[in-house]
Amino acid sequence: MKTKVLFLLLVLVLSISAVSAQDAVNLTYLVDDSQNSQDMAKALTDAYTALYPNVTFTIESRPGGTEGDNIVKTRLATSDMTDIFFYNSGSLLQALNPTQTLVDLSDQAFIANIQESFLPTVSQGDGIYGVPTGTAMGGGILYNKAVYEELGLSVPTTWEEFAANNAALLEAGIPPVLATFGDTWTSQLFVLADYYNVEQQAPGFADAYTANEAKYATTPAALAGFQYLQQGYEQGWWQQDYATTRFEQGLSLLANGEVAHFPMLTFALSTIATNFPDQANDIGFFAQPGPSADANGATIWMPAGTYIPVTTTGAKLEAALGFLGFIASVEGVDAITAMVPPNGPYLIKDSTLPDTVLPAVQDLAAYIDSGNSYPALEFLSPIKGPNLEQLCVAVGTGQMSAEEAAANYDLDVERQAQQLGLPGW
Repeated sequence: MKTKVLFLLLVLVLSISAVSAQDAVNLTYLVDDSQNSQDMAKALTDAYTALYPNVTFTIESRPGGTEGDNIVKTRLATSDMTDIFFYNSGSLLQALNPTQTLVDLSDQAFIANIQESFLPTVSQGDGIYGVPTGTAMGGGILYNKAVYEELGLSVPTTWEEFAANNAALLEAGIPPVLATFGDTWTSQLFVLADYYNVEQQAPGFADAYTANEAKYATTPAALAGFQYLQQGYEQGWWQQDYATTRFEQGLSLLANGEVAHFPMLTFALSTIATNFPDQANDIGFFAQPGPSADANGATIWMPAGTYIPVTTTGAKLEAALGFLGFIASVEGVDAITAMVPPNGPYLIKDSTLPDTVLPAVQDLAAYIDSGNSYPALEFLSPIKGPNLEQLCVAVGTGQMSAEEAAANYDLDVERQAQQLGLPGW
């Protein structure tokens, strides 16, 4: 009898071990190499593994910008994508052909937790393909408030006032505008963050642009962003070594008051808070100014998303869906907030921002709360030409005029629209 009991116990232990081994799942997660994204991925995966120890994660890194876009496209095309991946929503997602490459999440219960305003940015046809990961962001100008206070400068509400501030900064020996062209994707903000102003001057531009009825080169309001880059180069606004300075090197210059302004998305605030905690409260945000103080507002970026490629199947798919459900929950938001200072509002229902958010986030929230904000073009149109960052670097380094870059970008956009099969192209 004793032998039989021992035998049954042994069978039970072996059975439990077999089930445990079968239930153990490791998910690979591809994330861009910015500190903000890496910290956010670690916060989410650590929190999820604490709740579900059978699910572990291996985080893989990729570059940002066009190089990273090409890696994502290639890995999807060759069925070599990780089990889940973090990537832009909006127009760049559309270029991935999500109906063919990604798992449709529209039948998942957790979709009901997501603010409706986000869903069109990760949808194609009737499918929904991603969950918002992180916060919405503002695109505009990060600035060093201590430098402003020292020189007695005021936040500008027109481009003319911004240029005047830059002249005062040059006179004081402080480079007015940070350029980090060593990471080419950072060159685009004068163009992209200007969309609030474009919409004020050319209402409905996004629809006309998508229908091939409006161009950057022939729409003065849209051309202005390229002209701002040319003005910055010609008037010597950039710091020394601007052509090779990398993004995180530049954040050090901004945090320490060695430059005054940085055209950037507010996601950079969390990296500043992590690397320069004593200076984080010195950084403010203002909307990229345009021609009119009466029409001054911020351009808003929706959060990026986490997606599942169709190559993820079986137990890995089940685990991946569980993880995306966690991201789309208040618990997921809280996990991010515990490690990464929020850069804007979350788009998960019932989530809240802590009272301790950075001053620059409060600056951004003021634009949103007052109704003076508008989505970036890439969330209103499926078209974003892949060569924009290279063209912006060419203008910002004096190799190309604003008009030449805008005309070249229109050709870039035409090719992209034809690849997407859009009508009218």
